[in-house]
Order: sequence, then structure tokens, then C-alpha cells
Amino acid sequence: MDLFSHSWAALRTAVAGLSDEDFERPSGCAGWLVRDLACHLVIDAQDVLITLVTPADTAPTVDAATYWELVEPPTGDDPLDALMPRLAAAYGEPWLLKFHLDDVGSAAGRAAALADPAARVATKDQVLTVADYLSAYVIEWTLHHLDLIAHLPEAAGPSAGSLAAARGLLERIAGARFPASFPDADALLVGTGRRPPTEAERAALGELTGRLPFVLG
Repeated sequence: MDLFSHSWAALRTAVAGLSDEDFERPSGCAGWLVRDLACHLVIDAQDVLITLVTPADTAPTVDAATYWELVEPPTGDDPLDALMPRLAAAYGEPWLLKFHLDDVGSAAGRAAALADPAARVATKDQVLTVADYLSAYVIEWTLHHLDLIAHLPEAAGPSAGSLAAARGLLERIAGARFPASFPDADALLVGTGRRPPTEAERAALGELTGRLPFVLG
């Protein structure tokens, strides 16, 4: 739960530090500008708030790893993916998007800090503990932090702890280990298809190359 709070606060701080021009740069999410990604984070924060106030009285059906499913890479035809740029553009000025993310995002962070880790919540037709739910989101925040700074070399990236935790969770989800020679950020970027592996990386990955990318849904 501490990693959730840390990774989420770091991501929101990174967005808050962006210039207006930065919002018009491409992000690491194919087809999305930085402003579209920031708008997606508002939706994510709303999802966290909704889930934390949706208690369940049945046994958990998933944990932090099995909460995620491996899905086919996006094709650009998903109506929800296409909706995000329109929602982001509706904000007009970047400061409005920053304000909304800070407002809703801070509330999600407070709700997470106040939640009982052992409590059970329901989301996506699944039940899991609050601790597992928040742990599952560490990979979401970390990957999107990498997406945010993909074309912003001056921006601060995720912490080493967040990167290591996200890598470990991705390996659990995929049931595979990345070579020890891969830095955590590269394991996440290559593993989720955010960039293609180099020839050297492809050789190190071996048969695992044929299973890439691991896209979470």
C-alpha cells in the first residue's frame, strides 16, 4: 500500500510539473498525447475511488497478479481509446486538466491511505482485498509514468522501488522472468511492447521474444 501511495504521488507530481507545451507532446501510449494520458489518469483515479467504496462480502477471486488479464495489443478501434482524446481536448486549457487530476487524484490517494488493507472490494466482476487491489495499481502508475516521460527527457521518472515492484508483478502476471541483464525500466518497456527489443535484447530474451508483448487488460 505504501508503494501505491508513493508511485501515485510521484506520477501526479510529474504531471503537475509539466508545461502547457508538454501536454501537446506524444506520450508512450500509441495515439495519445500527454494530455490524453493525463485525462486517462483522471478516469483511473475515479475507478480507484469507486472500487474502494464498493465492499464485497465474498471470498477473493483474484490477487494483485491475477487481477490483470493478458489481452491482444490495441488496434486503435476501441471506442474508449478513441474517446480519451476528445475528453482531453474538452478541457481546453492544460491547467484545468491539472486541477482536475490533482483534485480527484488527491482524493484517491487519501482514500487508499485510509482503507483497511484486509477489506474486500469488488471491481470488474472480481473480488480482492484492498491490499491486492492497490498493489495491482502500482504497475498501472509505473507504466503510465514511463509513458508520460517517453518524450520528456527532463521529467523525473518512477522511483527504483516502483520500477522493481512493477517488474516483479509483470513477471508474475506473465509467468516469465526477464533476463537479469535487463534494467527494470527496459523490462517493462520491452515486456509491454512500448518499444521493440534491440538485437542484443532479443538474443537475451530467447524464446520469450515470441510471447511479447504482454498487454494488460
